[in-house]
Amino acid sequence: MIDIRKLKELVRLMVENDLAELDLRDQQETVTIKRGADNQPVVVAPAQIATPAAAPAQAAPDSDAAGSASNDAGLVAIESPMVGTFYASANPESDPFVSVGKSISADSVVCMVEAMKVFNEIKAECTGSIERVMVSNGDAVEFGQQLFLVKPA
Repeated sequence: MIDIRKLKELVRLMVENDLAELDLRDQQETVTIKRGADNQPVVVAPAQIATPAAAPAQAAPDSDAAGSASNDAGLVAIESPMVGTFYASANPESDPFVSVGKSISADSVVCMVEAMKVFNEIKAECTGSIERVMVSNGDAVEFGQQLFLVKPA
């Protein structure tokens, strides 16, 4: 895991040099930091690089998983662009941004992911209708984890 002091120093250098994005990679770590429209730094994808020996063992697929995979054919996944906490609505009193059957456009906000106390709106980046919601409100999500499956329009 990246040292928080290193991360703070990277953010400070980014602000001082007015950089919009910073992407660093070495053999153990990958860090991508982007500054949003409000110029708040957001860590997009801090991740450990897995070696083949450290990769988790795959479980044997059961019949439900195989049937589910065939039902997902032709669907487009909306994935989490960062590690954080998934929120289906802007606040607990609000309706969810999207639900099963709702039509979306590329600019539609589908959820929020909180990372380091910054709430990031996640846009669909595709057009169609929501077929499945893959996570529950308040769940921790990983970089690249499927959040929604969309039937393309």
